[in-house]
Amino acid sequence: MSKILTTQLTGLLQRIQQTEEESIEETARLLAQAAIGQGTIYFAAFGEMEAVAVNAELGAGTFTKFARYTEEVELMPADRVIIFTRHATDEQALKLAQQLHAEFIPFAAVASEVASDDNPLSDLAYTYISLKVRGGILPHPTKLGERIVFPHLIAALYIYEAIKMEFDEMLVDDDEEDDELMDGHPSPFA
Repeated sequence: MSKILTTQLTGLLQRIQQTEEESIEETARLLAQAAIGQGTIYFAAFGEMEAVAVNAELGAGTFTKFARYTEEVELMPADRVIIFTRHATDEQALKLAQQLHAEFIPFAAVASEVASDDNPLSDLAYTYISLKVRGGILPHPTKLGERIVFPHLIAALYIYEAIKMEFDEMLVDDDEEDDELMDGHPSPFA
């Protein structure tokens, strides 16, 4: 059974990589705007997706300018938000998306459903990434017609890491550009 699980998870991650690569890059660029400027990057994670925020805050490689979103946060125009939720129909995620949209705070969203006109979260978000999880990925061993293993969190962590790699690369490139500019001009304080 573990071979089948590995095959199914590999296929899921490959589908995300093949179909969401551009959205991942756009999301990294959106978040980098806050990091390069004076903004903060807020992670709003709902349900089991809270693990993504925990990883961003406490993992081996923390996310630059990270903060957890709470209802008490007063967002500034330079701030960016990324929403992680299992489903695009999650009431809390949609409420936050509507608030951010109304306040003109650019944000990204990650959820299972594909982007479409019928997906209000994808419609509101500046960038949107689909987890590509429609349901269980393995047949139930004893109950015919039922499925098991719902890898929403695995897919979300993969997407997080893909965003972070792009994001970190953008910040390094920006730092190198700043260094090149400084190398060509003497400091006024020297």
